[in-house]
Amino acid sequence: MSEWRVYLSGEIHTDWREQIVSATEAAGLPVSFSAPVTNHEASDDCGAAILGSEDKKFWYDHKGAKVNAIRTRTLIEKADIVVVRFGDKYKQWNAAFDAGYASALGKSLIILHDPSLTHPLKEVDAAALAVAETPDQIVKILNYVINAEL
Repeated sequence: MSEWRVYLSGEIHTDWREQIVSATEAAGLPVSFSAPVTNHEASDDCGAAILGSEDKKFWYDHKGAKVNAIRTRTLIEKADIVVVRFGDKYKQWNAAFDAGYASALGKSLIILHDPSLTHPLKEVDAAALAVAETPDQIVKILNYVINAEL
C-alpha cells in the first residue's frame, strides 16, 4: 500500500488532530488525513444555510446532520483506518455513531480517550482494534502498522 488513508473523527475542541498530523509528517509516514467539518457553527448551520431555514429546531438540525453525513460517510468508507477521539468536556454522540459506522463497515478502528472514560466507553472500546490515550500513541501505532517497526 503506497499511502494510507486515515479519518480523524470526534472531539473538535482540542488540537489532537494537529498533533497527529504533524508528528506523522515529521516521521515521514505515507498517510493522508481526512476529517469531518470541525468548524462547529458551519457544521450546525450547513443544512439551513444551503437548503433553507427551518422554524423547528428538529428540522434545522436534521438538515445539517444529513448534509454533514455526505462527507462523513464518504470519507469513512474511503478510509483504511478510522481514529475516533472522545474528549471529556462534551458528550460526543456523533463520535460514537462514527465509531459504530466504521466498525459496521469492518474498518480498522482506533479509539482515543482519557483513562477516565474507559468505563462509559467500554462498548465502543470493545469494537476497536486499539485504544490509545495520547496522540503520540496513535502515531506509534501508525508507524508500526505501516513500517512494521517499534
